[in-house]
Amino acid sequence: MYTPAFLTCSRLTFQWPDGTPVFEGLDLTFPVGRTGLVGLNGSGKSTLLRLLAGELTPAAGLVRSGGDLGYLPQDTVLDTAVRVDEALGVATARRALHAVEAGTATEEDFTAVGDDWDVEERARAVLDSLGLEHVGLDRTVGEVSGGETVLLHLAALLLRRPGVLLLDEPTNNLDRRTRERLYAAVESFPGILLVVSHDRELLDRVDQIADLREGGVRWYGGNLTAYEEALAVEQEAAQRLLRTAEADVRRQRRDLGDARTKIAVRARMGRRAQASGGIPRIVAGAKKRSAQEAAGKHRIMHEERLKEARERLGEAASRVREDEEVRIDLPHTAVPPGREVLTARGLRLRYGAEVGGLAVYGPQRIALTGPNGAGKSTLLRTIAGQLAPLAGEVDVRVPARYLPQRLDVLDDGLSVAENVARLAPGADNNTVRARLARFLFRGARADRPVGTLSGGERLRATLAAVLLAEPAPQLLLLDEPTNNLDLASARQLAGALGSYEGALVVVSHDVPFLRELGITRWLCLDGGLRETGAL
Repeated sequence: MYTPAFLTCSRLTFQWPDGTPVFEGLDLTFPVGRTGLVGLNGSGKSTLLRLLAGELTPAAGLVRSGGDLGYLPQDTVLDTAVRVDEALGVATARRALHAVEAGTATEEDFTAVGDDWDVEERARAVLDSLGLEHVGLDRTVGEVSGGETVLLHLAALLLRRPGVLLLDEPTNNLDRRTRERLYAAVESFPGILLVVSHDRELLDRVDQIADLREGGVRWYGGNLTAYEEALAVEQEAAQRLLRTAEADVRRQRRDLGDARTKIAVRARMGRRAQASGGIPRIVAGAKKRSAQEAAGKHRIMHEERLKEARERLGEAASRVREDEEVRIDLPHTAVPPGREVLTARGLRLRYGAEVGGLAVYGPQRIALTGPNGAGKSTLLRTIAGQLAPLAGEVDVRVPARYLPQRLDVLDDGLSVAENVARLAPGADNNTVRARLARFLFRGARADRPVGTLSGGERLRATLAAVLLAEPAPQLLLLDEPTNNLDLASARQLAGALGSYEGALVVVSHDVPFLRELGITRWLCLDGGLRETGAL
């Protein structure tokens, strides 16, 4: 029996074991079509997907869905030892079908096949549609690349013909070709699709944006570009309203001050008149009481107006988003134009990648692209001195720092400030904290253990530690730096790196991010290293 697709949550309440609230009484209904769920790191996007998928249990409220529900989590992992048909969930039906075709079928085999006589054709068609034409059903998962593993998991979900599909950062670590296949799958999905992503190109393919902020959701029609345009108009209006409210508070405060001054002057004049004996005491008392009553009403009126103005100011301020920007001013990272910072000759990497020669000059901004498994991360690790090449040599002539995909250069048990101090032993505590403030770690934020940070916060902390290290890096190697970052954090990163004055080599498949960085040189590693035009 066909069940129409629907996905709702009502009065959804959830908090972490330490009591930190995430959602309280959240009501949502997701429409048929493609929805992009956006919000700052730590706002609860992945948590909401896990609640909708049933992987987390809410403290209160209900989640209801119609049609089969498929969920693709971040960092999806499949057992490398299992066969592809097992990963797709069609192995039992395939074996039964082969038994029927061979004339050795049992009753259990016919039951296993059911009505799914075209199971192999369907599995093959889904794999082909995702660009996995070369992946045989009898191969093992360990024989496909990491990016192809994500598509393989997606293929398993699509074979179930779900009415609802939840995707959490599905393009992380996918090369350009694999991303295009995933984009096509998203665009052709017929049911309810909810995707959390920082990938601008993916979010420009959705029908509506759900903006998760402070435990609530606001809906915007259209894709990411339309959402950002609408948000810019909203914020411009909010800023105007804020300026008006601030001016009103100043005016009401001034009027209240004037009223108090007038009341005080009248009181002094009354006392002088009474003291001079020009007014009978009974008349003076009546005038005094009347003046006090009028003055009280006047003062109360102005105090109420000031209170109302402050309330309007608070409401106006709440509509203005305070998405702060990371600021970097590191003059010691500057490299003179044309100075050679890195040379490599006859370079052959582990796992077989051939690089040959490479020269990097300051302050070049290099994008290193290529398919998954080509050796891009291996090349960065070789330049950073973490891996020895199979052949050739690398000569790094300036201080260099490497920011790995896993962001595992920090000690989770130490605070942000302690981690930075560890890499900059010559800087005193005040200097460390002043520098950290530029990365938005102020006061108690700098004392938080790294293990408690969100993805975006961890990226900022790692970037701070790398850039504030001594000596200051004049060559920066970044490996997929926008993975797991929300859109605001990705913009912060691009803005921060915009003021970095050293040489930069970035591995990324995020083309809009690379363009925002102002890349001056594009390299592709695919069998060998070659210059390419801008993507």
